Amino acid sequence: MAHRAPRALRRALAAAALCGALAVAAGGCTASDGEDADEPGRSTAPTAPGSGGAGKVVLPEPGVAFDYQIGGAYRPPTGVRAVSRDRAAKPAPGVYNICYVNAFQAQPDTEDWWEARHPDLLLRDADDSLVIDRDWDEAVLDISTPAKRERLADVVGEWIDGCAAAGFQAVEADNLDSHERSDGLLTADDNVAFGKLITARAHAAGLAIGQKNAAELAGQGRDIGFDFAVAEECGQYDECDAYADAYDGRVFDIEYRQDGLAAACAEWGDKLSVVLRDLDVVPAGEDAYRRRTC
Repeated sequence: MAHRAPRALRRALAAAALCGALAVAAGGCTASDGEDADEPGRSTAPTAPGSGGAGKVVLPEPGVAFDYQIGGAYRPPTGVRAVSRDRAAKPAPGVYNICYVNAFQAQPDTEDWWEARHPDLLLRDADDSLVIDRDWDEAVLDISTPAKRERLADVVGEWIDGCAAAGFQAVEADNLDSHERSDGLLTADDNVAFGKLITARAHAAGLAIGQKNAAELAGQGRDIGFDFAVAEECGQYDECDAYADAYDGRVFDIEYRQDGLAAACAEWGDKLSVVLRDLDVVPAGEDAYRRRTC
């Protein structure tokens, strides 16, 4: 499946626009809702593994009104009952909150942080060059061995614990399909194995965790440990059924084109959580902001 979804305008775009690349790398910028954005490898609050989410994992309800706010937090529109926000943002009061984590690739402008602390966890080719997702300028993380997967799970696990401590109910783990951009150096089995580690970490923290994209792996999603799906343009690419079947309708679909919204609404509007957003998922009030639902 072609890499075509705008997964990572996410935190990096918002943060880079506010702070610039140097500030992002240093971790000293401010998130859109006023909370300090943490640097890679640090949780939003100091917690021990499994803390902050004590209690039963709560799954999202199928088909609830949804808003996608990973490009910047703002007051949820009237009627919205579930929101996804970046892990540096605060949860929205009174709704089901999903915490965005880039689990399988490095955020743009964070290569210096990874090179300084975990250089061997960045995937490299035969020439020792970083393997980059060129569409979004993200270095692919190296999950090719059990030892590296365990170490990366500790890094990502701190972020997940931070989501729990902040009060989120769930995590969306982006780039489950990173093997497709690995120049053949990773396999789907590598992604599945790493997925099992981070889903276990999320559940230990009391969080549900969602598969992000990778429709071809949806059938394995429950075995990996995922509880729901966050899918970009499943209406546009006729993939919603794979996620819906795997997760009993617990699917949050973000469309970026009007024809994709029309397709998703025609077949899935009364079953799944469908929303149209602008490509950069900017906060309400900005000129590029766009949001529609079925």
